[in-house]
Formats: sequence, structure tokens, C-alpha cells
Amino acid sequence: MSALTDAVELGVTELVANVVRHVPDRRCEVLILRQPGGVRVEVADGFAQLPAFAVQSGPDDEGGRGLLLLDAVAGKWGVDPVAGGGKVVWFECWCGSGCVAPPL
Repeated sequence: MSALTDAVELGVTELVANVVRHVPDRRCEVLILRQPGGVRVEVADGFAQLPAFAVQSGPDDEGGRGLLLLDAVAGKWGVDPVAGGGKVVWFECWCGSGCVAPPL
């Protein structure tokens, strides 16, 4: 359970930090959903620009690694555009061997 908690905390921190850094009004809604065996987190904002992996981050750069970290700790994640502008960035983690996707 500790691995799940750590992964969810890191994922939420990275997504909210992205809002603070990239969304002009710095507003978002965070939804944490408990699911059987895991957690789904959704961070919604009103800015239509979709997040993208940084092309290249240097060792001394302060940013550019958030989505890479999310990709490393989440079982799966994605971005859903919202009609009328905005987006929802989400990720899911499951209990078990770290944060991995459940078997299909």
C-alpha cells in the first residue's frame, strides 16, 4: 500500500505543479476516485493546450520531467480534451507490485 500512496502523491504533485506552471489562471479541480484495488486521479483545468513530453531536459533544468515521472509511476495515464476548452489529465495506479495496470 505504501508504493501506491507514494505513486499517487507524486502523480498529484506533478499534475498540480503543471497547472501552476502552465495554466494562465492556475485553477484546477482534483478528483481522486477509489477503485477496486487502486486509485484513479483526474486533474481538470480550463486551458485547452495539451501537455507534451519535454523534447530534452538537461541535468540542471528545473522542469520538463513531470510527465516522465508520471509515466514511470502510473499504471496508465492520459489526457482527455473537454468540449468548450480545457482538459482532464488522469492517471490510474493499482495495489500489488507497485503501480501497475491490472491484468486484462
